[in-house]
Amino acid sequence: MAAGSAPGAGAGPGRRIGVFGGTFDPPHVGHLVPALFVAEALALDVVLLVVANVPWQKVGSRPISPARDRLDMVRAAVDGVDVLEASDLEIRRGGDTFTVDTIAELRSQGPDDDLVLILGSDAASGLDTWERPDELRRTCRLAVVERPGEPVSVPDGFRHVTVPVPQLDVSSTALRDRAAAGLSLRYLVPDGAVAILERRRLYR
Repeated sequence: MAAGSAPGAGAGPGRRIGVFGGTFDPPHVGHLVPALFVAEALALDVVLLVVANVPWQKVGSRPISPARDRLDMVRAAVDGVDVLEASDLEIRRGGDTFTVDTIAELRSQGPDDDLVLILGSDAASGLDTWERPDELRRTCRLAVVERPGEPVSVPDGFRHVTVPVPQLDVSSTALRDRAAAGLSLRYLVPDGAVAILERRRLYR
């Protein structure tokens, strides 16, 4: 599905929609490979890569690239991949980013859609600390990415499945450091996203 300004636009009732939120600063194979594996394992119609506007878990920890730059990188990264779509839903909504609000908005767009929140085992274990966790329990199910050697622990009451994926030890922090040092990001970040971050000098 081509990236558009209205994430999930045209998604009819009964579709299986993956929701994969993140800062994506920059987007890399550690994001894209799990998204594809989950899409295939669960026969999802689309996975929305939802670009955080102001991610509450990272506020104050470091400067974050402008949301529009991050969105453009994700759009470039998923270009030509039918099952992955960049979503600007949280950017258009503005303010702090809470997953429960994103799920609620998607639910209002497609009341009969099957919404699958995709997240790693570390994030899954802390779901009870998220904003309005009981609402999340009611409004979506989870696909927890299971990496070799990482135990999966999900708080009670969440409907979930685990999806094994390859171990990809790639971090956005390390990639920003490589970019700042003028080192190559080839094979780690899709070429289209690399072109944007280099042209806009995001990490220099």
